[in-house]
Amino acid sequence: MAPAPAPPLVTPPKLVATDLDGTLFRSDGTLSRRTRAAPASAEGGAGIRVVLVTGRPPRSVPDLLERVGPHTVIAANGAAVHSPDGTVAHAFPLPAAEATRLVEHVRAAIPGVSFAVEFDGAFGHEPAFPAWSSGDEAVELIGTAEEILAPGSGRAPLKILAHHPDLPLDAFYAQARHAAGPDAETTHSTGLSLVEFSAPGVTKATTLITFSGRLGIGTQEIAAFGDMPNDLPVLGAVGSSYAMANAHPDVLAAARHRAPSNDEDGVAQVLEGFVDTITRRAPLTA
Repeated sequence: MAPAPAPPLVTPPKLVATDLDGTLFRSDGTLSRRTRAAPASAEGGAGIRVVLVTGRPPRSVPDLLERVGPHTVIAANGAAVHSPDGTVAHAFPLPAAEATRLVEHVRAAIPGVSFAVEFDGAFGHEPAFPAWSSGDEAVELIGTAEEILAPGSGRAPLKILAHHPDLPLDAFYAQARHAAGPDAETTHSTGLSLVEFSAPGVTKATTLITFSGRLGIGTQEIAAFGDMPNDLPVLGAVGSSYAMANAHPDVLAAARHRAPSNDEDGVAQVLEGFVDTITRRAPLTA
């Protein structure tokens, strides 16, 4: 039996942060008409700022804005902030030397690992890195990670991905996190054997809180939705956290509230409750 929608908060949030894959998007990658309409209604009709917070890279942002609508996007697990028109407002890359050292440490600790690197608008990977991970977008750079990250290239890496063909995800993640140590933020989000690295101190949460602070919005005035471990920092940092019914067990355990699944337009259901609460409280005008 599907869970009932969470009741509206007594005080609706001033900002909503939502993950995309497994959260706003349905399991087949589509976006329903209802779910596309809900963020627009929240921003335009109720004054709730909506921010898309995703592990997807900057090169995917134009397509996301076309599909979802003109909202602020925090991409690459917090490494880049895009304005609603798609332009990059802020970026938090890994310094090239630190990125190369990270690759060397992980490669030495986990034989068989291969790497890919996300830049602002570009993507490169090692020959052994699986092609399915990059979708249909054109790959601009192929070589060793050390070559792709070579000093003097003028490219600032925003996220490094690692893949292992044999290790189960939990074991691979634990080994990769240990090998990276304090040189990077380490997480995973796909359920596949992919581990993601960002600059130290850069997560979805740190970037969201910095962004919301510039708007004068406090953490207790934010509601967030997520389904995977890379959403945990955000869910732990905001006033109202929602795990999708289809979420990873760690996310279900950490969130304060439960939303219906992504295939049931769960985010839209909760947003509609926020908008309804605000609309009912609005004073009547003559």
